[in-house]
Formats: sequence, structure tokens, C-alpha cells
Amino acid sequence: MGKIEFISAGGIVVNKKKQIVLVRNLKGYWGFPKGHIEEGEDELTAAKREIYEESGVKKLKLINDIGALKHLKPSKIDNSTVKTEKYIKMFLFRGKKKKLKPIDPDNPEAKWFYLNDAIKTLKHQEDKNFFLKIKKEFLE
Repeated sequence: MGKIEFISAGGIVVNKKKQIVLVRNLKGYWGFPKGHIEEGEDELTAAKREIYEESGVKKLKLINDIGALKHLKPSKIDNSTVKTEKYIKMFLFRGKKKKLKPIDPDNPEAKWFYLNDAIKTLKHQEDKNFFLKIKKEFLE
């Protein structure tokens, strides 16, 4: 396999109560704050910006680089739909902000969830699997 190029970055933000931030998109799906890496940004800068835009958490302390989250996304190629792999560079942060206030209109809601509630709330199986792996390594 060739070089993986990350076009998205995001993170898991945890507080002292061992709660994490999840964000809800316009379709009603809950997930981790993440999004496209803009020109001139590195992955960490993009992750911090996306977390701020989607949750309102600005003061973040980096705990660790936690690898890549892989999503299979439907894409149109030659008039047919195929699943393509999208890699999201993920980081683990500590954050304190109590009241979450997203500024991104595409992700109008953000909440703190306890770990077990977060697993039940996540929409995509890839997110759940990734979180279960990270939870064992970093959050227990």
C-alpha cells in the first residue's frame, strides 16, 4: 500500500470526569469532532480548529497522537457508487470547558458523554471500534 494522505483530522476530548465530547451533524448523527485539513495546516492544527468549530472547546492540552480512524465512504466513480477509504488523523486531548457551544452550522450540537454512553451514541461502527481500542489504551 502506498502513502496514506490524511485529508481530515480530529480528536477525542476528555475532561476530568472521564467524559468525552461528541458532536451532532445535521443528519442527526453523533461522532467525534473532525473535518478537512485546510491548505497550510498541519494535522494537529486542523484537529484543534475543527474541535473548536464543532464544540467551542478552544483550550486543549494534547495527550497523545492516537492514530488514524478509517471510514468507508460512498463515492461516485464512472456513474457507479463505490466505497472509498477516508483516513482521519486523530489526537487525544484534555479539555475543561463545561458549556459546549459549536460555531459550525453543519454541527449544531455538542455534548459531554460518559464513556459507555458515548459508545452507544456514536453512529458509525468504525467510530465505535476505534473508540473501544482507544478507551482501553488511554482512558481506563
